[in-house]
Amino acid sequence: MTHAEPPPPPAQPSQPHPPQPHPLQPSPAGGPRLTAGWPAPPPWQEPAVDLAAAATAPRGRSLAPDLARGLMLLLIALANVPWLLYGREHTLTNAHQPGHEGADLGYQLFSLVAIDGRSYPLFAFLFGYGIWQLYSRQSAAGTPWRQARRILQRRHAWMIAIGAVHALLLWFGDIVGAYGLTGLIVVALLLRRSDRVLRIVAWVLAGVLAVFAAFTLASGLLLGSGIAGDVAAFGSGALPTPAGEPSYAWFALQSIGFWLLATPGQLLSLTVPLAVVLGMLAARRGLLDRPREHRRALLSLAVVGIAVGWAGGALAAAQFAGLLLDPALSWATMGVSSLAGVAGGIGYAALFALLAAAIGERRGVVVRALTAVGKRSLSSYVLQSVLLVPTLAAWGFGLGATLAPLAAAGVAVAVWLVSVAIALVLDVRGKRGPAEALLRRLAYGSRPVAPPTPVA
Repeated sequence: MTHAEPPPPPAQPSQPHPPQPHPLQPSPAGGPRLTAGWPAPPPWQEPAVDLAAAATAPRGRSLAPDLARGLMLLLIALANVPWLLYGREHTLTNAHQPGHEGADLGYQLFSLVAIDGRSYPLFAFLFGYGIWQLYSRQSAAGTPWRQARRILQRRHAWMIAIGAVHALLLWFGDIVGAYGLTGLIVVALLLRRSDRVLRIVAWVLAGVLAVFAAFTLASGLLLGSGIAGDVAAFGSGALPTPAGEPSYAWFALQSIGFWLLATPGQLLSLTVPLAVVLGMLAARRGLLDRPREHRRALLSLAVVGIAVGWAGGALAAAQFAGLLLDPALSWATMGVSSLAGVAGGIGYAALFALLAAAIGERRGVVVRALTAVGKRSLSSYVLQSVLLVPTLAAWGFGLGATLAPLAAAGVAVAVWLVSVAIALVLDVRGKRGPAEALLRRLAYGSRPVAPPTPVA
C-alpha cells in the first residue's frame, strides 16, 4: 500500500526586514532627536529624517524659556547701562569707570561678579536653545529639513541686518548681529549633527578658551611681578565710548564702526558660539521645556554653574578694586572671566528653569508679565535702547555725564519695568512684539508658520 506524499507546508509570507531607525526621529515631545545606538553621521553627510509622527504631538508653549528670557533682559539692561556713562575712562575689558567709592563701588563689584559677562552668555545659550526649538517646530509640522534650514538661515541673516540698523541708530553694543552671524554658521555646520559631534565642538571651544584664559592670566602675573618691565607699557589704556559724542551724526558713525568690529569679535571670542552649541544640546533634551523631568540635572547646573561664574567674576572684581594685579592689566583676567561667564549664564538658565518648575500652573500677573517680556525679547531689547540711549547719551539728555553707577542701575531697572508693562499690555491684547512680527515676516514671508514647540 502506497502512501501519498504529504503536501508541502504552506509557504510562509516573507517577513520584511524591520525598518532601521533614522538618525533623527521625533521625540515624545515632538521635536526630532538623535536615536540611541545609531552611529553619528560624518560631518559631510546629511542624515535622513523621519517626521511622520511628529505632527500629532500635543502643542503648547513652555514656561521656562520665556521666563528665563524675561529675567535675562533685566540683566542685559544692567550690563549695558555702564557703557552709556561718560566723562571718565573705561577700560578695554569692562564698562565700569574707576574712581568710585562706597555704595557705587560696591555695586560695580557686584556687577562684575554676578552680571557682567554672565548675561550675554545666558542670552547666547537661550538663543541656541531657540534655534533647536524653531527647527523642531518646523520638523513637527512636516517641513522638509532643507526648507527649515533655509528659514533659519534667512532669519539669522535678517538678524544681522536688524543689528546693523540698531547699532547705527542707537546702540553700539548691539548683540543681535553677533548672534545672527553665529546662527548662520551653526545652522550651516551643526544643525543636524549628532550629540556627539556637538559635544566635541563644545569641548574644543572650551579648551581653546581655557588655554587663552591661562595664557592671559599667566602673562598678567608675570608682568605684575615686574620681571617683564613697566606695567604701564602693557596697560589697556582708555576706551572712548560713543555715548559721550554730542553730535548724533558722529555718534552714529562711531557706533556702527564699533559694531562692525565687535560683531565678528564676539564670534571669534568663542564664548557666544560655545554657549549657542550648549544651548542646542540642552534643547535636544528638553532641559528647559520639561524642567520637572530634569530637576536634578538643573539643580547641579545651577549650583555649579553659578559658583564657577561668580568665582571668575570675583577675580575680575578683585583686580578692579586693586586687590589683585594692576587694574591697568584688565585683560589679564578677561579670559578666566569669559569662560566662567559661560558657566554662570547656563547656571542662571538652570535656576530660572527650576523656578518655572516650582511655579507650575500657578501663573499670576507677575509670572505672566515676565513671560510676556520673554515672548517679546527682541522687541524689549530694542526698546531698552530706545529709552536708555537718548536719556544718557550726550546727544540726548546727557544724564550719562552726571549719573553715578548705582543711580544708572536704577534707571536700567526702571526701563526694564517699562518694557515689562508694555509687553504685558501686548500679551493681554494677544499681539506679538513689533520686532518679532517684523522678523517673522522677513524670515517666513507668506508661508504658514508652525505652532509653538510641543511640550510634554
